[in-house]
Amino acid sequence: MSRYRGPRVKIVRRLGRLPGLTRKSKGKPGHTSRYTFSGKASQYRIRLEEKQKLRFHYGLTEQQLLRYVRAARRARGSTGRVLLRSLGARLDNIVLELGMAPTIPGARQMVAHKHILVNDRLINIPSYHCGLEDAIAVGPGHTPKVNGPTENRPSRIQLNLYPRLGSVDNEAPADSKRAADLPNINELLVVEYYSRQA
Repeated sequence: MSRYRGPRVKIVRRLGRLPGLTRKSKGKPGHTSRYTFSGKASQYRIRLEEKQKLRFHYGLTEQQLLRYVRAARRARGSTGRVLLRSLGARLDNIVLELGMAPTIPGARQMVAHKHILVNDRLINIPSYHCGLEDAIAVGPGHTPKVNGPTENRPSRIQLNLYPRLGSVDNEAPADSKRAADLPNINELLVVEYYSRQA
């Protein structure tokens, strides 16, 4: 399955707020969604929705997310926390957390169009894994807008507004959701979903 390029509000109405996918809300206040479900949700459905939230928030394909889960299983520590740390270390996510782009698709476009430097090297791979103390800067000739207040930035990200430069100081805290914008995702349900699949 390829990356989702369809209507974003449709996904937001079904799964809830996903700031990595879009900044749009669920729609008009009086609008009723055809995705409302009145019955009791099964355990499979609950796990599937958590997996879909994670996938759509980070803009991953099904195969990419499966590879991240398998790598998190092989690593030491809690699989869910390792999974969130590895997803949070992606370059497109760091660009979003720095406020250089409004959404992850916008951040991915900035990286793919060669506007982002990591340690003074031009990187055009959105899934590039940023390490500790990596310096992320905007390349010459491109001045992004500051998106959102700087107090919502995660504590692991340091930001200098002039010149536009950010750095990863430490790993994401194990028991926090790293960013104020991250939707309420239960990573353990995602791990359980994939453990039943394999």
